[in-house]
Amino acid sequence: MPALPGFCYNNGMTDPSGEVAAFIDLGTNSVRLLVVRIASAHAYTVITQQKEMVRLGEGEFLAQQLQPAAMARTVQVCRQFAGLARSYGAREITAVATAATREAHNQGELLAALRDEAGIDMRVISGLEEARLIYLGVASGVHLGGRTAAFIDIGGGSTEIIIGDQRQYRALDSMRAGAVRLAALFTTGLEGPVSTELYEAMRRYVRNAAMRVTERLRAHPAAVAFGSSGTIENLAGVAARALHNRRPIRHETLTRADLARAAELLRGLPLEERRKTPGLTPERADIIVPGAAILEAVMDELQLKAIHASERGLREGLLQDYLTRVFAGAPARELSVRGQSVLRLVHACHADADHAARVAGLALALFDSAREAGLHDLGAWERELLEWAAYLHDVGAFLSYTNHHEHSAYIIRHADLLGFDQLELNIMAATAFFHRRAFPRKRHPEFAALDDRAQRIVPVLCVLLRIAESLDRSHAGLVTDARFTATKKGIILRLTAPHGCQMELWGVEHHADAVKKAFGRRMTVEVEGWQRRHKRRHIAG
Repeated sequence: MPALPGFCYNNGMTDPSGEVAAFIDLGTNSVRLLVVRIASAHAYTVITQQKEMVRLGEGEFLAQQLQPAAMARTVQVCRQFAGLARSYGAREITAVATAATREAHNQGELLAALRDEAGIDMRVISGLEEARLIYLGVASGVHLGGRTAAFIDIGGGSTEIIIGDQRQYRALDSMRAGAVRLAALFTTGLEGPVSTELYEAMRRYVRNAAMRVTERLRAHPAAVAFGSSGTIENLAGVAARALHNRRPIRHETLTRADLARAAELLRGLPLEERRKTPGLTPERADIIVPGAAILEAVMDELQLKAIHASERGLREGLLQDYLTRVFAGAPARELSVRGQSVLRLVHACHADADHAARVAGLALALFDSAREAGLHDLGAWERELLEWAAYLHDVGAFLSYTNHHEHSAYIIRHADLLGFDQLELNIMAATAFFHRRAFPRKRHPEFAALDDRAQRIVPVLCVLLRIAESLDRSHAGLVTDARFTATKKGIILRLTAPHGCQMELWGVEHHADAVKKAFGRRMTVEVEGWQRRHKRRHIAG
């Protein structure tokens, strides 16, 4: 029976005494902290993540000297972050500093203060290493399939651009053009409304800085683009809130046209009014217009029509790099971003992983055979969503088994599963919700909230999941295979069960009516390998 490629379950992976590790990203504008409990190369639990704006690069780029007040703020925040990480049991803190620190003539002073006062051995990394880590962080949280993507991170002092696919980068580059640096270079005129002339001057500066970078990257056309950093998240938020009057969603998509409109709105306001713009973090108001100029110029140079905002970045890249190094000797397992994310949630909820794997395998066998029999016309995308929903259908049981389908649906929808968009999460959640009890109908809020496309998919997937789950009702793996075939009179569900499966048959009986509603045909069940061939007829409706 097929199982999810790369899934390897180990009871030790849920050991709460697993190693705690911390990661600090010291940028030009902000300090970010991530603390995780690591269970395996692909399983970890986030304990806390923090972000604090320190403006380390304030007043630094023209003189290439870190200012005393900025260093004091930075050391204080890093000391607090390090103390927090250690309070959670972190034995190792991996910390890196980027543009502002690497360009400062007095970086040694800051590094010594961090070592002496915060107990942090801060590493200063190059622009290319920064780009590599950003790629690891963002790519580990998206599902690319076979597509090539552009990854853009607009920092305070530099902008990193990467071209790559799910497995590896093809080109890395870093240019000395960041939001804080640009604000320092074009400081006159940013307090009030920003003139068209000033804004165009900033865009020209970025195009000149990016010329060498973009020429090289154009050799690797990207089908999709992802943007990390607060600048891109805020611009996407402004587009959603101020332009379209809606709340931003996870992985918000910012089109080139909406970026231009958001930039025009922001630069038409004086600084104090800019701070009040819906979707904009007030502390970022003084650098958001330079940030918009950078993003416009880069998107134009790379001919990108849209970019997806990502919450991940260098900090998460540090974690991925750490896992690769720590588990370098472990057996290699090709596991997708989605698979890693699902695996973490299965273990975090203490679900029966073996049962989940068997149900997923049976559900896929049913999906494939039902398609061959002409019972549905769904494809690879829907098949994959059924697989993930099958692995996660019982994750709500640790809250309450009685209504675990409801809890599972809520967890799937709100657990921040990586690599999925909102439509996919809604379909998976609804499939898990309707894997027991009522068949989906418009009167059910969980079903009515789906769009037309999802409403056509969920009834098919939930019926397949219902049957698959019932075929492992005893959690003993008694049914080793399940296939649909179509006849003139209806549907035959052929099961292979060498040692008997009475409980499983009773479970399937309860879903005969749902099968009739989903496929419009009555179902007959045949069992092979159990003393003799057993046949049971189930009349639907």
